[in-house]
Amino acid sequence: MDQEKVSFYSDVIKEKIKIIHIADTHLYMDDERGIPFLNYSNRMAKAYNQTTHFKTREKTNPKKSFEEALAFAKELNADVITLVGDIFSFPSELAVEWVLSKLEAIGIPYIYIAGNHDWHYEGMKGKLTSLRDKWIEKRLKPLYQGNNPLMAAYDIKGIRFLAIDNSTYEINDEQLIFFSEQVASGLPLVLLVHIPMYAPGKKISFGCGNPFWGATTDRNFELERRPKWPENGHTKTTFEFYKKVFDSSNVMGIFAGHIHRNSIEIIKGKPQIVSDDNANGAYLDIDFMPLEEKYKTKTGAYLL
Repeated sequence: MDQEKVSFYSDVIKEKIKIIHIADTHLYMDDERGIPFLNYSNRMAKAYNQTTHFKTREKTNPKKSFEEALAFAKELNADVITLVGDIFSFPSELAVEWVLSKLEAIGIPYIYIAGNHDWHYEGMKGKLTSLRDKWIEKRLKPLYQGNNPLMAAYDIKGIRFLAIDNSTYEINDEQLIFFSEQVASGLPLVLLVHIPMYAPGKKISFGCGNPFWGATTDRNFELERRPKWPENGHTKTTFEFYKKVFDSSNVMGIFAGHIHRNSIEIIKGKPQIVSDDNANGAYLDIDFMPLEEKYKTKTGAYLL
C-alpha cells in the first residue's frame, strides 16, 4: 500500500481486477423534499460543505470529490467500484438520486453497502436496526440493485466479494449464517464492510468485534443524537462473526472505511485495508493481481 495505491497479490487470483474503492464521501445535498427532516439533518448538512483535498491541500467538496473518483474509475476502465458506506451524510432523496445518475452514466459495475450515516437522521426516535431498515427501504434501496441490503455476494473474475452491512457495529444472526455459507463454498472471498474489524493493539478507532466496544466507550452518542451503545458490548453473534472471518482460510482480506484515514493492519495473517475519506478527495486505486506478477520484471522475465 503506497498512499492511495494498493497492489494485492494472491495465487488464487487468475487475472487482474481493477477496483476503485470509495468510502465516506458524506454528500449533503438536499432540496424541498428534505424540509420536513431539517431537525434531523441540520448538523451533518453543515459538516462537509467545504473540505481540503488530502493530497493537493486545495479546497474541494464531497460532490467534486465523488465525481473525480468516478472519472478516475472510467479513465482506468475499472472492473468494479466499491462504495463502502457514508456516501451520504443523511438519507436525502436528492443525494441518492444524484449518485444513482452518476453511477448509471459511468456504466461501471458497483457494489454498495451502507455506513452509519447513510441511513441516520440524527435525533429520530427508534432502534438503530429499525431506522436502518426504514431508510434503506424508503431511500437507499435502488443502490442495492435488487440484492439483499444487509448481505450480498458479487462474483468478479473468480473472486467473490461479500458486502456485509455492519453499520450498527453489529452483525445479526442472518448475516452470520450467510457468511458461514460463503466460507463453506471454498471460493476465494473478499469482505467489504463499512466499519473496520477490530485490530488488537492498533488504534484505528472502534471496530466491529472490539471487546472494549460498549456504553463506557461511546463518546459521540449525544453529538450524533442516537441511542448509546449497549452496556454489555457486542452480541455473541458479532464475536462469532469476527472469529470466523479471521479463522477462515479462504477469506483473502477485508476492505473498509469509516475512520477517515488510510490504514492497513494484518490480523491473524489477513490484511485489512481502510480508505481515507472521499469527502477530502481520497479513494483507493486497487489492483488484484496474480501472485506471479509480483515477481515479473519490466522486461517480462521473472525474479527468482
